[in-house]
Amino acid sequence: MLDADIYGPSIPLMLGMKKAFMQVEENKLQPAESNGLKVVSFGFFAQDSHQAAIYRGPIISGILKQFLVDTDWGDLDYLIVDLPPGTGDIPLTLAQTIPITGILVVTTPQDVASNVAVKAVGMFDKLNVPLIGVVENMSYFICTKCDEKHYLFGQGGAMKISEQFNMPFLGEIPLHSGIMSGSDSGKPIMITDPDSPSANAFRKSAKNIAAQCSILAAKLQEEMKSETSEKESETSEKESETSEKEQAPEASTSN
Repeated sequence: MLDADIYGPSIPLMLGMKKAFMQVEENKLQPAESNGLKVVSFGFFAQDSHQAAIYRGPIISGILKQFLVDTDWGDLDYLIVDLPPGTGDIPLTLAQTIPITGILVVTTPQDVASNVAVKAVGMFDKLNVPLIGVVENMSYFICTKCDEKHYLFGQGGAMKISEQFNMPFLGEIPLHSGIMSGSDSGKPIMITDPDSPSANAFRKSAKNIAAQCSILAAKLQEEMKSETSEKESETSEKESETSEKEQAPEASTSN
């Protein structure tokens, strides 16, 4: 996982990696690890948790490029890049630096949040980056007394984005104190309580996301094969034309 929120890196805290650090071997950054997950974050370089990253756009873009290119990632199943909300230098740099399988939109139900998510969708759409789908966070609260769902922040915000941009709705994550406390303590609920409804919601969404990634990756491979085939065909035609010109007899004139 690449924590691309340079201004406010939160992944080290959420994964219990506040004391972790990254080493450099053979001029390559070595990711820190937590529960089998390789992690790169600017938060590992801050001396204090309250230390702010006061940098302009070009420097931020350079840091992100270095994390992407100068890191010894090794063999990965997926490289997940956690982007800050909205549009800006960081998502633009990402789209221009490496090929992206797709963008996953995460939003909360209310219009205030979904309006920001829509702008990000529009930006990546203009950059011709595929859209994996949308997941709704803090979607509902299940009352422990009546077991009913309560939609504290409204209902259907992510579904509206899904319908507006014709992209899959991949899941909804409930509002639960266990998720909050696990994030603050660095102990994800997927590890502390893997059979809980909240963990099952994460698991269901993750399966849907993985399925969509496989579909998009297959389409990308087909497009690359098609482009390669067209280039080879064009090259073959040019070589054939050149060969015909070389073999053609030269016209002779006599006085």
